[in-house]
Amino acid sequence: MLDFLKHLTDPESIIAYGGLALLMFVVFAETGLLIGFFLPGDSLIFISGLICRTKPQLLDVPIAFLLLLLILSAIVGNIAGYWFGHKVGPPLFERKDSWIFKKRYLETTTAFYTKNGGKTLVLGRFLPIIRTFAPILAGIIRIPFPKFMFYNVVGATAWIVSLGLAGYFLGQIAWVQNNIGYIVIFLIIITMIPVAAAGMTSKKPK
Repeated sequence: MLDFLKHLTDPESIIAYGGLALLMFVVFAETGLLIGFFLPGDSLIFISGLICRTKPQLLDVPIAFLLLLLILSAIVGNIAGYWFGHKVGPPLFERKDSWIFKKRYLETTTAFYTKNGGKTLVLGRFLPIIRTFAPILAGIIRIPFPKFMFYNVVGATAWIVSLGLAGYFLGQIAWVQNNIGYIVIFLIIITMIPVAAAGMTSKKPK
């Protein structure tokens, strides 16, 4: 189990360990399950595009087919999160912290939503933690499902296509191939800045 969890936090290991099926599950889980907030979504999608081009023995599918499957996984994941939030409702804000759930994550997402409205479901796709809790919050506050689905599809498509194609086309550059670790660290840092800012906003006295 520990070995499996280790693989789930390393983008290239996810693909090497479980192939396309595990890749799809991780994208689904990060956008639809509470446990998904620690998964490496941005770097995973970028590296999946890169590997699709440079290591077909690991991911032997056309890039268009790969992107389509990942978009569908992200859309279905958000739907699962939405209905979880819709069913659980506001009491989730009163839930005690556990190793899976931290109330501050929901508060951070709420602060981000207060500032950006429905666009959170699009912008939040590119931000760790927020992309996991945004659909749950949408269900809690009862955003009309058709409106939710519009933002869901737009956000999933923008997220997957932009990062996937970036990895696919940049993957042919030798420097990129030789510095994947630095790129992953950069993606983590750059995407955590807005999350940290929203977290500080949520802690300000009202």
